[in-house]
Amino acid sequence: MSNFKSLASQTAIYGLSSILGRSVNFLLIIVYTTFLSKDAIGAFTTIYALIGFLNIVFTFGMETTFFRFATGKNLDSTKVYNTTQSLLFTTSLILGSTLFLLAPKLAEWMNYPGQAYLFRWVALILSFDAIMAIPFARLRLRNQAWAFAGAKLLNISLNVGLNILLIVGFPKMIEAGMLQEGFLGYRTDWGVEYILLANLLANGLIIPLVWWKAGFFKFYLNRDILKPMWKYAFPLLFMGLAGVTNDLVSRLLFEYLLPADFYPGLTSRQATGIFGANFKLAVLMNLVIQAFKYAAEPFFFKKSSDPNSPKLYARVTHGFVIFTTVLMVAISVNLYWIGPLFLRQPGYSEALFIVPILLMGYLLLGVYFNISIWFKVTDRTSYSLWITLAGAAMSILVIFILVPKLGYLGASLSTLSSYFLMVVICYFFGQKFYPIPYPTLKLIVYMLLGFTFSYAGFYLDIDNDLINFLAKNSIILLILIWVYFSERNDLLLFLKKKN
Repeated sequence: MSNFKSLASQTAIYGLSSILGRSVNFLLIIVYTTFLSKDAIGAFTTIYALIGFLNIVFTFGMETTFFRFATGKNLDSTKVYNTTQSLLFTTSLILGSTLFLLAPKLAEWMNYPGQAYLFRWVALILSFDAIMAIPFARLRLRNQAWAFAGAKLLNISLNVGLNILLIVGFPKMIEAGMLQEGFLGYRTDWGVEYILLANLLANGLIIPLVWWKAGFFKFYLNRDILKPMWKYAFPLLFMGLAGVTNDLVSRLLFEYLLPADFYPGLTSRQATGIFGANFKLAVLMNLVIQAFKYAAEPFFFKKSSDPNSPKLYARVTHGFVIFTTVLMVAISVNLYWIGPLFLRQPGYSEALFIVPILLMGYLLLGVYFNISIWFKVTDRTSYSLWITLAGAAMSILVIFILVPKLGYLGASLSTLSSYFLMVVICYFFGQKFYPIPYPTLKLIVYMLLGFTFSYAGFYLDIDNDLINFLAKNSIILLILIWVYFSERNDLLLFLKKKN
C-alpha cells in the first residue's frame, strides 16, 4: 500500500509541473494576441511546430531508452547515465552546430529572409532541451519528484517572466520614458524573436541546476551499452516523429500550402497566426486528457493482472467519453466569449468555427489513449508504431488535399481524421487480441450527439445577451439529461450499493 501511495504522490507532483506548464503556456496566448501582430503569431506557430519535430530528432527516444537500460538490463545505472548523457551531449553538439550553420538556408526555405538568427536560436533551444532530457529522467528514476517539479516550475516561471518583460514590460517602460529606445539593444519591431529569446534564456539558466540535482556526468561512451541502446531507441524515434506529425504538421505546413490571398486582406503568415491562436483554444481539452493520463496510466497497469480488468477498462473509458463529451459541448457553446477573452485582437474570431472540430479531435486522442491499453498489457507495442504512422499519413494526406481548398477547415479536419483513424484501427486490433466489453454503440452516440450539440450551440445567436447565454448553455443541460436517462439504471444501482 505504501508503494501505491508513493506512486500516487509522485504522479500528482509530476502531473502538477507538466499540466501547470501547459496551462501557463496556454495563458501566454493572451499576451501574444494582445501585444503582438498576427505575423508574429504566425511565425510563432510555424517555428514552434518545427521545434516540436526537431526535438524528437535531437533526443531520438533516448529518455525512454535510459529508463529501460538503467532499470531492467542488469547494468550499472551510473554507467548508463554517463553513456546516455555523453551520447546526447555529442549528438546535440553535432546536430545543433549543423542547424546553426544551415540557419541562413533554412531562413530562406521557410521564407524568413535576413532572419537566420531565429534558427540559430532554435538550434540552441533544441540543444539545451536535449542535454537536459536525461538529467530530468534521472531525477524521475531516483524518485526525486520535488527536484524534478521544482526545476520545471522554475523554468516555466523564468520563461513567463521573460516573455512578459520583453513583450510587455520594456515597451511600456520605453513608452513611459523610463527607458530609452535601444536599451540593451532592445528592438520594438521584434515579436516572435522575444518568444524565442525568452525560451532560450530560461532553458540556459536552469541547466546548471538540473545537472547539479541529477549529478554531473563523466564523459563515457561504452560501445557494449550503446549498441543495444541504439537498437532499442531507433523505433522510438520514428514513433515519436509520427506522433508529433499528427499534432503539429497542420501548423507547420499551413502557411506554405495556403494559396496567396485565400483570405482577403491577410497574408498566409497572418492566416497561420489566426489558425495557430485558435488551435490553442482546443488545448483546454488536451489539458484534461493529460491530467487523466497521469492518473490513469499507473492505475491501468496496476489493474492489468486482475481478471476483471477488461470490464474495469470499459467502465473507465465509458466515464471518460461522457465527461469529455460534456466538456466539448460546454467549451463550444461558450466560444463566443471564451474566444475574445483569450484572443484579444480583432480578426481571430473568423476561425473560431474550427475549435469544436479540434476539440473532437483531442477527445478522440483521449479515447485512443484509453483503448490502447491492450497493446501495453499484451506487450504488442509494435502496433503503436504502425497505428501512429497510419494517423500521420492520414494527417499529411488531408492537409495537402484540403488546406489549399478549405483553409482553416481543411487543417482542422486533418487533426480530426488522423485521430479518428487511429481510434478505429486500435479498436479493431484490440478487440482481436484483448477483447474489452466497451459499450461501443453508446459511446459513438454520445460523441456524435455531443459534436452536433457543440455546433448547434456555437451557431445559436440571439440578440439579447442574457437570453443568448442561457439558451446556449441550456444545450449543456440537454446533453446532461440525455446522459442521465441513458445511464439511469447504472446510477440507481451505484446508489443502492452505496446505501
